[in-house]
Amino acid sequence: MQAIRAIPKSPVFQLSGVAVAGALLAGCASTKINSQWVDPALGASPLRGAKVLVACQAAELSIQRSCEDMFVAQLAARGVVSEGAKGRAAFGGERDAVVAALVPLARSVGAMAVLHVIAAPDASYVSPGPSISFGFGGGSWGGGGGGAGGIGISMPVGGASVSTAYGAESSIYMAADGRVAWSAKAVAPPSDNLNGQLAELAKIQADAAQKAGLF
Repeated sequence: MQAIRAIPKSPVFQLSGVAVAGALLAGCASTKINSQWVDPALGASPLRGAKVLVACQAAELSIQRSCEDMFVAQLAARGVVSEGAKGRAAFGGERDAVVAALVPLARSVGAMAVLHVIAAPDASYVSPGPSISFGFGGGSWGGGGGGAGGIGISMPVGGASVSTAYGAESSIYMAADGRVAWSAKAVAPPSDNLNGQLAELAKIQADAAQKAGLF
């Protein structure tokens, strides 16, 4: 009987996997706006001189509070008066239900608009290691309470470290009628410094809202 020889793994396949992983990581090298929408009927600078209620929806309370503080600080740097919701509305339901509770709260504190932010992991990266696998996670940015899907990269190597890329979907709702004036999603580079990611997300989204003519 003829002996059967084991065929070694192709080095081309392994290099290809590493190259793909490198391309994905390179694509997340900086915090950037992934998508943005502005109400075409929006007037010029509707929130200039107005007050804004900031509410962050996230899985952990510490992330909610840090997120609100950072967005309040970024708005203040652009001359916008704002305050954090700090748990005065329930964040456990669907986004529409959360916003429905935030709009009357905004009116009660004299705010003209609500800045609602959903902050959640967008993707996870594991390194280092020679073996790479890819998968798409499930979840929802818009409808769920703060879950988000993304590309997962796993490397089954002992001692590997995991870095998470956080994303934020921010929307501004007018307190008078609850209509959406502006919305944008941004993703930060993978890092184990979550506060640093939140700071970058707050800055780039405040910049985007300002450039869109909100204030």
